[in-house]
Amino acid sequence: MGNVQPTIVPYEDFDVTADIKAIRKACKGCGTDEEAIIQILANRSAAQRVEIKEAYFEKYDDVSIPASTSCLSFLGALAHMHAVDSVFVQELEEVLKKELTGSFENATMAMLESPHIFFAKELRKAMKGAGTDEDVLVEILCTATNEDILCFKDTYAKVHERELEADIEDDTSGDVRNLLMSLLQASREEGYEVDEGLAEQDAASLVEAGEGRFGTDESTFTFILTNRNYMQLQATFKVYESLSGTDILDTIDSEATGTLKECYTTLVRCAKNPQLYFARRINAAMKGLGTDEDTLIRMIVGRSEIDLETVKDMYLEKYDVTLKDALDSECGGDFKRLLIEILH
Repeated sequence: MGNVQPTIVPYEDFDVTADIKAIRKACKGCGTDEEAIIQILANRSAAQRVEIKEAYFEKYDDVSIPASTSCLSFLGALAHMHAVDSVFVQELEEVLKKELTGSFENATMAMLESPHIFFAKELRKAMKGAGTDEDVLVEILCTATNEDILCFKDTYAKVHERELEADIEDDTSGDVRNLLMSLLQASREEGYEVDEGLAEQDAASLVEAGEGRFGTDESTFTFILTNRNYMQLQATFKVYESLSGTDILDTIDSEATGTLKECYTTLVRCAKNPQLYFARRINAAMKGLGTDEDTLIRMIVGRSEIDLETVKDMYLEKYDVTLKDALDSECGGDFKRLLIEILH
């Protein structure tokens, strides 16, 4: 919404062959040149990183075979390599997983996926096994555009051979399930037009639904928050405050609970200022005991080509410290260096 800026853009002098040679060199011999890997991955767009990954798979083998080798000799050499348990081709992810560890490895793997595949995998991870990480579902789905949601559904089906809507329906319940299922319809109006009459009508409906009546009419909140465009919602929130004397977030805080409260709060904050929401989410990931590295990866890698530069500005404005300095104090090692390089 508005004029937002990324931190990563396509690298102008992109040379896929040079990049895969540099990564290969960084992973050979004693020790790994993590800095070389960071400098390449954090300065290439997602599409360029995927191109590197695909080119690496096609190019590299552990035994060089002269170009003049005949077809039969080549097949014999290949059979010999397999017979002596040599690896003919390796995927870049396999190579890097052998060299890297921990959150640095996880962030690097995230950067080698196209964004929609990465988020489809994050959605599946949030629902896999015992329990459901509803915070992740809320973070991803409540901040997504219609186009994002359609891509998530399509990619989720291709990658996991499962339907996202069916999994959400199975793994959530009640009003939270209704809200997430509504978002999955990708039916939000995404223009910038504001209908003042509709804002007054919606605000009156929210006052009626929210003044001490949560538990009976969540459907009104869900319908309005998941279907109106962000500018329309901003107008509605202003009218709501004039009618009720209360900010919409204060009403949600006092009347809603649990994951439903998180859903409503996320939707309202995104309608007001999406980049400030992401700044808050990053800050929350670094507060308290321990750091939520998975959330930092989703936020910083996931927003890097969309609006991370603007998120940095919001972070400084909100917390009076640069995001770089915050990461510098809360994270460590190569993971920290990668995230800070992504910030540029």
